[in-house]
Amino acid sequence: MTGSANRQLFVLATVSSLTFGLAGCASSSESKVSIGLVVPASGAHESIGTDMTRGFDLYLDQHDGQLGGRLVDVVEADEGDHVQTGVAAVARLIEEDEVHAVVGLVGSETALAAKSVATANETPLIVTGAGADRFADGSDYLWRTSSTNAGLGGSLGKAVAVDTDRGSAYVIASDDATGHELADSFMIAVEASGGTISGQGYTSSGASREWSGLLNEAAKSGADAIYAAYAGKQAEAFVRAYRESRVSRRIPLYGPGFLTEGDVLTTLAGAATGVRTALHYSAAVDSLANAAFVLDYREAYDATPTVYAVQAYDAAAALDKALALSDDLDRNEIADSLGSVGTIASPRGNWSFDPNNNPDQPYFLRVVKDGPDGHSNVVLRKIGSTSG
Repeated sequence: MTGSANRQLFVLATVSSLTFGLAGCASSSESKVSIGLVVPASGAHESIGTDMTRGFDLYLDQHDGQLGGRLVDVVEADEGDHVQTGVAAVARLIEEDEVHAVVGLVGSETALAAKSVATANETPLIVTGAGADRFADGSDYLWRTSSTNAGLGGSLGKAVAVDTDRGSAYVIASDDATGHELADSFMIAVEASGGTISGQGYTSSGASREWSGLLNEAAKSGADAIYAAYAGKQAEAFVRAYRESRVSRRIPLYGPGFLTEGDVLTTLAGAATGVRTALHYSAAVDSLANAAFVLDYREAYDATPTVYAVQAYDAAAALDKALALSDDLDRNEIADSLGSVGTIASPRGNWSFDPNNNPDQPYFLRVVKDGPDGHSNVVLRKIGSTSG
């Protein structure tokens, strides 16, 4: 039985108990809120979709299947691997299933294309993955609980400039919009912090043959660090290529957290040891809130939570507060209430929405180490926040 079916059965059971056990309560049709969840249930990013679904589910499980005091009906749709698939899923949930809000989306191009669908239908869309800088723009209907590419790249740029001998970095990234946003923000931050960029190279999706040449160029450039912006299978392949090269003995590797997150780290294991990344979450964040979250997540799924799970968990938390502020189940009222949720108490640390509706949040410098529970991203220190 799928997670969606489990949730629907849980909601129905709860409705039944309320209907027959409490006289004078509102009917289920009056109190139930419908939330669309669009994540990859197939394709290259299926594991990320699984983590997001688990994070959203866990929040509901911890809150008796309710958000804002209302029972929740989660309607799932597969984002898939393509923009057309993801946008069609968002449109179907909004226009046919008539959900009150949509949560999810991993692909940046999909999120950008879905903007017009959400705004035209005046429906809140809370992105829990895509980092495209141009997605959230202050619209009442566009929100994000993940991070921006500029926020990630910029946070690590200053750290590399400060931590290395001469602050010199060689940049390697995918030749697409996301790769360039992550690279550009990093390079701007390095130079603003007194460092230099010794060279840069961008690769296509089938990049394995290109990496050896770029790694050699990095060595010749005299760089103190290599910055690589990849995710998923490309991240896994790049880290292996780096580890198998002579360059790994002399030049440390840095990158956005996706370089060693989730299934990528599980697969790489020891090959990722020593890789340093920037991200707004690690299961090793030292706080009572995170310790409780990690414990609950492991008990529920026999797995360690990832940033993808936390981002969906926090989307549920934001909706919980917004729905509590909403007198009616109206899309516009929910959108308006999202602007008044204030601080979100999260496993990543407290954060809030900035004026563009992106998270104003902390970022951490992490390093992969081997420990009692296997390889993990150990937090070295906080390296800044979206607001500086």
